Amino acid sequence: MSNLLEYKDYLGTVEYSSSDKVLYGKVIGINGLVSYEGDSIESLQADFEEAVDDYLEMCAEQGVEPQKTYKGTFNVRISPMLHKNLAEFAASHNKTLNSTVEDAIRAYVE
Repeated sequence: MSNLLEYKDYLGTVEYSSSDKVLYGKVIGINGLVSYEGDSIESLQADFEEAVDDYLEMCAEQGVEPQKTYKGTFNVRISPMLHKNLAEFAASHNKTLNSTVEDAIRAYVE
């Protein structure tokens, strides 16, 4: 079960505001903030699709790439003990710390 909406290879979050009694979300993996809302799953999905279409149209008009560009680098904060264990594991397997982390993340998400 997923709490994400899908449309044209884009994913969007599903959140709920109890104070406003509305469903809302944002498109992930794009340049910029694109949000949508609805009072039912059906209306949320429809507004999500309209938001994606509007975003793609705006990008085309402005000549910009709609997809977010990922550099492949990011900071991760972990406990010192896990860092030590990971460094020892990498060294004992004759690998770099980066390649060990990459392998671990790949195994987790695949």
